[in-house]
Amino acid sequence: MKTSIAFLFLIVAVIALSALFRSGDKPAVQALAGLPWQIEILPNGDTKVFGLIPARSTLDEARARFGLDMEIAVIAAPGEPGSLEAYASSVSTGMIMGKIILVADVDRGTVARLRQRAIKSMHMDSSTRKYILHPDDLALACRTLIAGITFIPAVSLYEQTVLRRFGVPGERIRVDERVEHFLYPDKGLDLALDSKGKEVLQYVAPRQFTRLREPLLKVAPVTTQSP
Repeated sequence: MKTSIAFLFLIVAVIALSALFRSGDKPAVQALAGLPWQIEILPNGDTKVFGLIPARSTLDEARARFGLDMEIAVIAAPGEPGSLEAYASSVSTGMIMGKIILVADVDRGTVARLRQRAIKSMHMDSSTRKYILHPDDLALACRTLIAGITFIPAVSLYEQTVLRRFGVPGERIRVDERVEHFLYPDKGLDLALDSKGKEVLQYVAPRQFTRLREPLLKVAPVTTQSP
C-alpha cells in the first residue's frame, strides 16, 4: 500500500514539473532589497533608502533596521558644538556590507545639553571626541529625526559601476585630484568617488540637498561637469 501511494506521488510530481517546463516558467527568486542604489522617490518628493526616510524616520527606526546595538553619541571636533550621531561599524544593505552613520536633526542647544550630561568622553581619530550619552537621555535621542545618512561600503566602487547602478548624475564636482562627487539632487544623494580611498555615500531629503552641495562649491575648482 505504501509503495502504491509513493508511486502515485511520484507521478503527480513528474506531471507538475513537466507542466512547469512546458510553460517556460522559472522558480521565483526573491529580489534583493535595501541596496544603496535602490532609492525610492515618494509621491511627496521625499526619498526612502535602506528602509529609512531622511527627515522623516527616527534614530529608533534605524536601530530597528540595523540593530539595537547601534552606538548613539555626540561627536565633536575641537571648537565645534558637535552633532548627535548613531553609528554601526558593520551593516548589510542587501548584499553590500559597510559602515553607516546617521546624523540626527537636533538644535545646537539640545546637542550642548546632551554633551554636558555625557557620562564620559573619549578620543576618536585625530582630535575629535565622542561623548557617551547619559542613560536618561537615550530615549530622547532615539526619538530624534534623521537629518542625513552616510554609508561607507566595504567594497570599492568605480565610475562605470556608479553610472550603471545610480544613473547619470545631475552634476559632477571634482574637489581634488582623487575625489569626485556625483550629485543626484532628485534622489538626495552625494556619492564621493575616491580613487585612493573609501567611497562615501551621503543621503538627505531632496529638499535639503543644498546642505550637501554648497560646502563642495566652497572648496571645488571653478569648473563643474553636468550631463
